[in-house]
Amino acid sequence: MGKIIDVVDWHEDLGDEMVVRFPPSGEADLKLGSQLIVRENQSAVFFRDGKAYDVFGPGRHTLTTGNIPLLTGLLKLATGETPFKAEIYFVNMKVFRNMKWGTSNPILFRDKDLGMVRLRSYGIYTMKIEDPQIFVNVIVGSEGLFTTEKIADFLKNIIVSRFTDLLGETMSTILDLTKIYDELSAGMKTKVASDFSKYGIEVRDFFINAITPPPEVEAYIDERTGMGAVGDINRYFQFKAAKSMEKAAETGGEAGAGVGLGAGLGMGMMMPQMLQQSMMGQTVVCPKCKATIPAGSKFCSFCGADLTKEQATGVECPRCGELNPPDAKFCSHCGAKMKEIITCPKCKKEIPKGSKFCPHCGEKVG
Repeated sequence: MGKIIDVVDWHEDLGDEMVVRFPPSGEADLKLGSQLIVRENQSAVFFRDGKAYDVFGPGRHTLTTGNIPLLTGLLKLATGETPFKAEIYFVNMKVFRNMKWGTSNPILFRDKDLGMVRLRSYGIYTMKIEDPQIFVNVIVGSEGLFTTEKIADFLKNIIVSRFTDLLGETMSTILDLTKIYDELSAGMKTKVASDFSKYGIEVRDFFINAITPPPEVEAYIDERTGMGAVGDINRYFQFKAAKSMEKAAETGGEAGAGVGLGAGLGMGMMMPQMLQQSMMGQTVVCPKCKATIPAGSKFCSFCGADLTKEQATGVECPRCGELNPPDAKFCSHCGAKMKEIITCPKCKKEIPKGSKFCPHCGEKVG
């Protein structure tokens, strides 16, 4: 049997330690009449054989059968001189701020827009040990955790597990993250508070600082945001194609030539469609129903007229003979000015010289 301890006191500031054991090596030999000193922001919990018994708050306490009834009842002490063994855990009752949590490994998330995405997240929370007896019983007794580092890791695993569940319940795509950060933080506080209460811990605040996808997904989101800023998706892709061709042309060496050739072939296949899209902003007048239709149309979308025939294509250029829209001021093929005017014999309206049909009434002119 070791030396009987008359005064039990943890005189050092607990600081960021959640719990410390007295004595650090194991059980102490105590007796009735020994003094227990508990400082502010501390609670002292008597612990024996894997179970927490009596709890003391701040102050100086003389150990008697009256104030440690659970422990003395277990030991059946006969007299005040009879020593007994017990561990005493001093629990830090302060509010722990800036407790950090984060995902050690990425969380696999099914995104409705992007497919399967791996996400990482981190944040902070604030907590306080509300019930020291439950805390010591479960955390120290059941889990066998003594150091703050191990306790924090245990709590972090609970948080990450709940965070994974909440993501699946709340979020459908990471593109909506900015709208639901507050909602996620509030939901996490509720979920974690319920779990932590089982360990005698109260959660005061909970914050999610960031939820981040892999760099390649971030780059895609940035590009998608850029497309939204551009507005016209067709013009955006035309611009991207032109930049790709420029880079391919500037690439040197055999490897670069291969890359450039592949890019050039790909762009060559894309160019007809891109040119067709770029013409969608130009219009002509159907010679039959006079409706405005996109340039290059083969049939009128209003009356069904066949626009592949010569009379439907517009006005001939007086220089090169190529056909142009009826209201063209310059030939789109040779640049000649379409300035000579004649009068339609039927409707008497002015029309460009060389017109085969009047763009106003459809009368054959040439």
